[in-house]
Amino acid sequence: MSNSPYVPPKVWTNTAPSGGHFASINRPIAGPTHDKELPVGKHPLQLYSLATPNGVKVTILLEELLALGHSAAEYDAWLIRIGEGDQFSSGFVAVNPNSKIPALLDRSVDPAIRVFESGSILLYLAEKFGAFIPTDLAGRTETLNWLFWQMGAAPYLGGGFGHFYAYAPEKLEYPINRFTMEAKRQLDVLDRRLAESPYLAGETYTIADIAVWSWYGQLVRNNVYSAAEFLSAHEYTHLQRWAEEIAKRPAVIRGLRVNRTWGDEANQVPERHQASDLD
Repeated sequence: MSNSPYVPPKVWTNTAPSGGHFASINRPIAGPTHDKELPVGKHPLQLYSLATPNGVKVTILLEELLALGHSAAEYDAWLIRIGEGDQFSSGFVAVNPNSKIPALLDRSVDPAIRVFESGSILLYLAEKFGAFIPTDLAGRTETLNWLFWQMGAAPYLGGGFGHFYAYAPEKLEYPINRFTMEAKRQLDVLDRRLAESPYLAGETYTIADIAVWSWYGQLVRNNVYSAAEFLSAHEYTHLQRWAEEIAKRPAVIRGLRVNRTWGDEANQVPERHQASDLD
């Protein structure tokens, strides 16, 4: 256990950089840091994002919609480099005052509709196109149960487990133990559910699966935090089955490449403006 002498002050002030992987974008105030308009392409849907787990939720859904034949789901995907502070531009803050990716602008209506928070974007698009969300009350409710489960659970995985295990400037036993325990509990929740049905909401693939897979499916496939062995991910056999099945979907494969700037160069498509960009 850490013997850190740190004692929190009576009133916190930002007197020193936080250090760590994301120190350059940590700040205690909202709003823009600089003036810059967002680019706009030819399609009604304008996406501003990066291929993080939250970002790929939206590109996967858009590619799934296009695969179903929804031509109005064509989109321009613009790269937002969060490490360089693109999310704090005046243009981005106008679309998402919370300065987090992804953010979507739907210009098919007048005035244009801004949509921010990845779960909200998934729900907006599913309802707009009438796809990947059941129309019956029970199915819709179960889909939303798991969609909102992901939105509430992922901060414990990302800002909790992921930060202290993978990104914090020093390894601290207490937060790693605490958030590892919660991450494994969440994996068990999913594994138990997927022992009962092929997908989270039941028999059909929905936006709930897209949202949860982008974090937890990729986690157990060792594509998030390189932590699969540490978390004994192989123990969650039903979750593994579901994760691998979704990973094989062509639209998922395409969606993972959009706004990606790291890893295998063949899988990097920093911007996407037409289907041929993914050829």
